[in-house]
Amino acid sequence: MTDLANFPITKKWPAMHPDRLQLYSLPTPNGVKVSIMLEETGLAYEAHLVSFDTNDQLSPEFLSLNPNNKIPAIIDPDGPGGQPLALFESGAILLYLADKTQKFIPPDAAVRYETIQWLMFQMGGVGPMFGQLGFFHKFAGKDYADKRPRDRYVAESKRLLSVLNQRLAGRDWIMGDSYSIADIATFPWIRNLIGFYEAGDLVEMAHYPHVTRVLHQFLARSAVLRGLEIPKR
Repeated sequence: MTDLANFPITKKWPAMHPDRLQLYSLPTPNGVKVSIMLEETGLAYEAHLVSFDTNDQLSPEFLSLNPNNKIPAIIDPDGPGGQPLALFESGAILLYLADKTQKFIPPDAAVRYETIQWLMFQMGGVGPMFGQLGFFHKFAGKDYADKRPRDRYVAESKRLLSVLNQRLAGRDWIMGDSYSIADIATFPWIRNLIGFYEAGDLVEMAHYPHVTRVLHQFLARSAVLRGLEIPKR
């Protein structure tokens, strides 16, 4: 059995099942990407809550795994070559788990890279822009008298939604008939935008019917519903 004691993070979050993949996360849009993927693939894993309320993400133990102090992060005791592998960044983790299980990423090289392209669209655009919109609309930024920063992110969020809406026209999922890591990465952020951030009216969500249709389809998946609640707060 792999000894995970060599990883300092296990001192703060002991592994009860060291033979299972260890997930360090919080049910935010970035965090649930990985818990949903784990639920979809059926991999055995153990979830550990990284609480922002107590600044767990800034603890020396967590920083030993992710020096960028962001969730999620994982340790796979059965990584490449049977050796433990530690990873952070949700996009990298999704790619790794897709390759490990041969699920939710196409085997054809050209379509694989197209899937990765849409994963990067979420990582570089949807996540950062929606997050900034949330700050200026719901959190501390809402008190700023100057609404130009908020409006900048509203405009960019609308543009990204328009790109996605066009892509989904006539398609069941981002990659067509096949559900993929591109969907798993993207739709938690759409859900967060109109739910937690309460920005549906602000971005005029009614203008993006294909996005709404696929979001409902995404949220109808049992693995998605489970993953959205992991780790338990």
